[in-house]
Amino acid sequence: MKSILLTLALVSVLLSPAMAGEGHDHGDEAPAGAAGPALPRFAAVSEAFELVGIVNGKHLAIYLGRFEDNSPVPDAKLELEVGGKKVPVAVHAPGEYEATLPEELKPGVTPVTVMLEVKGDTDLLAGEIDIHEQEEHAEASVDRWLPYAGGTAAVLAALAAVVAVLRKRGRCAHGGAA
Repeated sequence: MKSILLTLALVSVLLSPAMAGEGHDHGDEAPAGAAGPALPRFAAVSEAFELVGIVNGKHLAIYLGRFEDNSPVPDAKLELEVGGKKVPVAVHAPGEYEATLPEELKPGVTPVTVMLEVKGDTDLLAGEIDIHEQEEHAEASVDRWLPYAGGTAAVLAALAAVVAVLRKRGRCAHGGAA
């Protein structure tokens, strides 16, 4: 009986909420490393080049590399069309370019073409940006079940301990000493 009471006391301690001391609570704000959905992106590839674009609102970051070794392509001239509209492109760093879209892209598939010129050679790359409406899927969210994982593990451990004690008592009562 003492074992069962000890197990129940242990379970109640494990299941009691942990309280942070003064200066150790983090308030209601989200953790700094928490991230939302990934930003929309597109890729376009040719025999010589590969290009990746990342859309963040009206800002478009473009990364251009050589297909054979992924080395950055500096000093390329890019002519960008997004959804049939020309968008000016500026050099940000070697192999990195930036553009500002006239307006944020609407949900759906938007075609992207890039005509590039590098040291007199030209190439045409094409891709598309597929933007989906942001939907909340709370039932699939890890944030929804994670707080219960520790408690569930503690309850299962306590039940296993109770079963082990009861089995031991059953052997001693029925089997006697060996």
